Amino acid sequence: MIVESPFAALLADIPVERHEVSVLGSTTRYWIYGDPHAATTVVVSHGYRGEHHGLEPVIAQLPGVRWISPDLPGFGESTPLTEVPHSIEGYARWLIAFFDALGLSGNAVALGHSFGSIISSQAIVLGLDTPRLILINPIAISGLDGPKPLATKLTVLYYRLAGRLPEKVGSFLLKRWLIVHFMSVTLAKTKDRALRRWIHAEHHTYFNRFASRDVVVEAFEASISADVSDFAAAIEVPTLLVAAELDDITPVSAQFELEKLFPHASLTVLQGVGHLIHYEVPALAADAIREFLAEPSER
Repeated sequence: MIVESPFAALLADIPVERHEVSVLGSTTRYWIYGDPHAATTVVVSHGYRGEHHGLEPVIAQLPGVRWISPDLPGFGESTPLTEVPHSIEGYARWLIAFFDALGLSGNAVALGHSFGSIISSQAIVLGLDTPRLILINPIAISGLDGPKPLATKLTVLYYRLAGRLPEKVGSFLLKRWLIVHFMSVTLAKTKDRALRRWIHAEHHTYFNRFASRDVVVEAFEASISADVSDFAAAIEVPTLLVAAELDDITPVSAQFELEKLFPHASLTVLQGVGHLIHYEVPALAADAIREFLAEPSER
């Protein structure tokens, strides 16, 4: 069943172009939204098992910004990396090379959501030249130390089992409708039934668009191998953290501790929402981003 996006009308007014570029062995497909001559460009790194569509509800709220939203290698329409592993460092080096390939170094703002928050953070430590950093639902502590330890243990077991089974069986397990639906139902906090239906439809449409079982398992191991707190102290650029009161991945208390680690960070906590800020309250996230981008640059 097709469920129309609540943000379709806003998105329809924003021009979009599809492009591709070869980066570290990956044919990386990316989409450019908005005015190509906008004063501000933001490059998006999406969450685990997501792809470029995920942040569109936020993009829809900020038509005056030029957005560049790639599918991470191995997800969506982008092919896997061949020159580096699908680790946090591998993806971070890919992001640096992506900026360089598009001539964005020194000018474009980096934005990471969830898994992408770790990638963006390490990329800056490794030398990504960006004037600002925006992290939505940042992973503030290890994914193994989240607020729901039983669910965490079962998730780790699930992915490791999928990785050890024969490839076809592992892929079958990873793509089960019930598993994807359980994840979606667990993460969605909104009481709006229409919005919940759309969120579930988004997950069922895009969550299984990965290149192979091996890529998705390798990326999962990466997602629990590091977190933003590992890199925060070394990130000198102004940073915005947009966190959620009810996040099932990172407790909100850890976000306040994360803020203290950054030399120059501000934290916005959105109430009544969990790990799906980009789906449930994109307008509030956009308000925080708009205010942050309007602040005078310290560079």
